[in-house]
Amino acid sequence: MLKKYALSGVNKPKRTPSHPKKSHIVLAKVGDKVKLIRFGEQGAKTAGKPKAGEGSKMKKKRASFKARHAKNIAKGKMSAAYWANKVKW
Repeated sequence: MLKKYALSGVNKPKRTPSHPKKSHIVLAKVGDKVKLIRFGEQGAKTAGKPKAGEGSKMKKKRASFKARHAKNIAKGKMSAAYWANKVKW
């Protein structure tokens, strides 16, 4: 699967600019379980690491995402929410 999707390794997310809906892909591995996960909204303007001088509106959006998906983020590396939180938010 690594070669098929041109991934550099397991648990290493990669940007997918040509995918119609999802912005990233990762081959998640926990123990002996392996799962291909596509995550993130393509073209999301609010995503990304906090910028210098970020407005309160953006901080609230970031906090809302984390609160809304907290249960799924807590599931760990085998969930798309975990990877979206780590890479995009």
